[in-house]
Amino acid sequence: MSKVLLVVVAVLLTAGAGAASASDQASRSTLTVRTSTYGKILFGGGGRALYAFTKDPRRRSVCSGGCAKAWPPYLVTTRPKAGTGVKASLLGTTKRPDGGTQVTYNGRPLYFYVGDPVGQVRCQNVSEFGGLWLVVRPNGLLVR
Repeated sequence: MSKVLLVVVAVLLTAGAGAASASDQASRSTLTVRTSTYGKILFGGGGRALYAFTKDPRRRSVCSGGCAKAWPPYLVTTRPKAGTGVKASLLGTTKRPDGGTQVTYNGRPLYFYVGDPVGQVRCQNVSEFGGLWLVVRPNGLLVR
């Protein structure tokens, strides 16, 4: 009888963990707008600033290898969601060469900077990997 109870508890705990993971994934896939030293800009669900790479053509990422290590793409496994201040009509995704799904805004693939702490912007207007890295306004324009 106690083995059956343990199995039921294990199943319930696993189901709860799955629900928490789904909830966590949903929050990570939600873009938000926050105020920064550059005005209102986009942030990923984890509270980190989002950047666009001027070398990327519309709806396609050319950042891979060392570039993607320094500037990790904003990847999702569910459809991205528009949080407060984000225009849902500008939100989309693109497939990366490695098969991952990267979030786009106004057609531009979005990235994090590996050295940015939560809530901070440290690499605005940096020239690296053949293009500029710029934070993104809620209207989809890049901060220059």
